[in-house]
Amino acid sequence: MSVSAEDRLESHGGRLNDPDPEVPERAKRRSYSARYKLEILTEYETLDREGKGSLLRREGLYSSLISEWRKQRDKGALAALAAKSGRQPLDPVERDNARLRQRVGRLEEELGTARRVIEVQGKLSALLEELATDSAHKTGGEPK
Repeated sequence: MSVSAEDRLESHGGRLNDPDPEVPERAKRRSYSARYKLEILTEYETLDREGKGSLLRREGLYSSLISEWRKQRDKGALAALAAKSGRQPLDPVERDNARLRQRVGRLEEELGTARRVIEVQGKLSALLEELATDSAHKTGGEPK
């Protein structure tokens, strides 16, 4: 005997607190390997109408998936069935270019820092020379 929603409402004072154990809180998107898709398509195409329905029920699939997989297979055979979602990988030349651009940026930052250090050292040297000259004039001697 199963417990109906009305029974749960009555037993909890009109409130429905117990979640249905057969219904997941959030559905998960399924993904299928290329091999699985190809095996299912091959089996599906050998069956009669009743067998096809039985296969779909057994595997928990929809006929729309079969149609989509057929289109993918016809478009690009196994490569299309294995197509991965997300960002496409970069070819080696683009990857090298990106790495080199990053390196150039880092080196330009280092060069800017080095130039600022040299500028500060020049100003410090000039200041120290001026102080040494002023000190020599006050004491009446030659700067060292």
